[in-house]
Amino acid sequence: MSILGLIITIAIAFLITVLLSPILIPFLRRLKFGQSIREEGPKSHMKKKGTPTMGGLMIVISIVITSLIMVSKYGNGEIGYKIGLLLFVLLGYALLGFLDDFIKVVLKRNLGLTSKQKMLGQIIIAIIFYIILKNQGFPTYIQIPGTDIQWDLGFGYAFLIVFMLVGASNGVNLTDGLDGLLAGTAAIAFGAFGILAWYGEPQVEVAIFSLAVVGALLGFLVFNAHPAKVFMGDTGSLALGGAVAAVAILTKMEILLVIIGGVFVMETLSVIIQVISFKTTGKRVFKMSPLHHHYELVGWSEWRVVTTFWLIGLVFAALGIYIEVWLR
Repeated sequence: MSILGLIITIAIAFLITVLLSPILIPFLRRLKFGQSIREEGPKSHMKKKGTPTMGGLMIVISIVITSLIMVSKYGNGEIGYKIGLLLFVLLGYALLGFLDDFIKVVLKRNLGLTSKQKMLGQIIIAIIFYIILKNQGFPTYIQIPGTDIQWDLGFGYAFLIVFMLVGASNGVNLTDGLDGLLAGTAAIAFGAFGILAWYGEPQVEVAIFSLAVVGALLGFLVFNAHPAKVFMGDTGSLALGGAVAAVAILTKMEILLVIIGGVFVMETLSVIIQVISFKTTGKRVFKMSPLHHHYELVGWSEWRVVTTFWLIGLVFAALGIYIEVWLR
């Protein structure tokens, strides 16, 4: 697959999302699928109340269509198990997120699915993902990035997969709190994995999927950048989180996800630290978690927080590519 093919993949996904947006956004507004705002969140966010959510639908639709078109073109007309698995995870977590969003905005339950219900759904999808991988004879080792050092985890690999899919979907979901924040950081992370999937031992299907995500997110940013006209909701964030973990697994870059997805790790750790600190000492380390809210309350503008996190995401992505390509 040529560089031109990669660019075309991004362009198709971008155009599909941009063309879908003027249709879907008014539709969501007519259905009154507006964002509800947590009362304990930053007060400046109250003005976002009512902004159409579930915009993740246009992202998912764009990714699916683009992936199938480009894989058919560059995969000799065959749809391999890897693209099938990636689309399964994407759609599975998107459905879970859609149910969560639907309960929030239609049934007016601000917390959506209970944590147990959401966790159960995430685990079931992860287990099915592992079973399909196992039946394909997928290797169960993990490898230290930039080296040839490997460890075979055997059955323990199943637990790693569940941990990665559940952890990544929740970590990415936590990052979706400001206009354009997740769309930008996720596009950067998927872009890095797309480059690595294409550059190393070429995995065309994974590269196509990853860059289809990049194109779809860039198209979404046209409408999601501050001030946002639409939010992706859990429909988009859970789907992206599960998908980025699946990409890391299929490219055998499980450990590298911690680096390339560094922004998501930071956001998750900020919540964990905040909860542990408050429960053990009664004090908060951050003014509010996840981390992006802390900087808002410190006095940073929303746009400054978002662009800073984008830059941090770029540094993490560049570091990941450097480790995998130049240190090997």
